[in-house]
Amino acid sequence: MTEDKNKEQEQKENVQGQAPETEIENAQAEGETADTAEAEAEEKDPLAEAQEQVAALNDKYLRLAAEFDNFRKRTIKEKADLILTGGEKVLSALLPVLDDLERARDNMQKATDVESLREGVEMIIGKLDKTLAAQGLKRMEPIGTLFDTDFHEAIAMVPVTEDEQKGHVIDCVQTGYLLGEKVVRHAKVVVGQ
Repeated sequence: MTEDKNKEQEQKENVQGQAPETEIENAQAEGETADTAEAEAEEKDPLAEAQEQVAALNDKYLRLAAEFDNFRKRTIKEKADLILTGGEKVLSALLPVLDDLERARDNMQKATDVESLREGVEMIIGKLDKTLAAQGLKRMEPIGTLFDTDFHEAIAMVPVTEDEQKGHVIDCVQTGYLLGEKVVRHAKVVVGQ
């Protein structure tokens, strides 16, 4: 029994002697586990960071797409308004001329002096020309110029005796107009042949 007790005591001492080593190993193992957990956390951080960046970029993209859609809708609305009210400026400028024409019509029935009526109508035409010129409309003066299909429409070809008149506009049957540099109506002309 004594031997058994001695063996037990030796085993206890061995276990106690080993216990501190085991605790150290356990602590080291726990440290390694903590290091592993930190490493895993570090590995998750770039992933979480990338996910946050993707979410931020996605949000930015959605906001930009919504902003562009609003811009597109606003532009379409502005164009529609411009088309509907674009002629308002011109029409407002023409109203005084219309008023003058109505007054001239009323005076034609009462007036006996034809010359004064003619002068009044000439003044109204002059006012109309000025109003249209202020809006950018220009009258073409094609007589004597070289025939150009971009500006003129030939309605007749007339034989001419002078070489300078060949290919040139001899007469204008209907006046042409330009709005800026764009042809609104081609001048109908007679061309020398």
